[in-house]
Amino acid sequence: MKSQAYRMAMLFDFYGDVLTDRQKEFYDLYYNEDLSLGEIAENYNISRQGVRDVIVRAEATLTELEDKTGLIKRFHTMHRQLEQVQQDTRKALELSARYDDGELETLLRRVDDTVDTLLKE
Repeated sequence: MKSQAYRMAMLFDFYGDVLTDRQKEFYDLYYNEDLSLGEIAENYNISRQGVRDVIVRAEATLTELEDKTGLIKRFHTMHRQLEQVQQDTRKALELSARYDDGELETLLRRVDDTVDTLLKE
C-alpha cells in the first residue's frame, strides 16, 4: 500500500492546477515542505484551523477528481502493463538472438525503445 504522502503527491501532480492559489500554496507547504499547520498559520497570520480548513478542502477536491476520473489508477495500470511488455520484449530479444533473426531483433528493439521512452515520461 502506498503511503498517504505519496498518494497526496500524486493527487497534487495530476490535479493540482484546479486548486486556488492559496490551496496550492498551503498544500505545497504542508505536504512537500513538511511545515506544520502552526508554522503555516504563523507565516500567514491566520489560525491553525484556517490553514487546516484550506488543506482539507484541497484534499477533498483532489480526491473527488480522482474518484470521478480514475486517472491515477489508470496511470498505474498502464505503467505496470508497459513494464510487462518491456520484460516480455527483452525475453523475446534473448530468444531471437539464438536464432539469429536480425529483422525480428530490429523490431523487438524498436518496441523496447518505445516502451522505455514511455516509462520514463
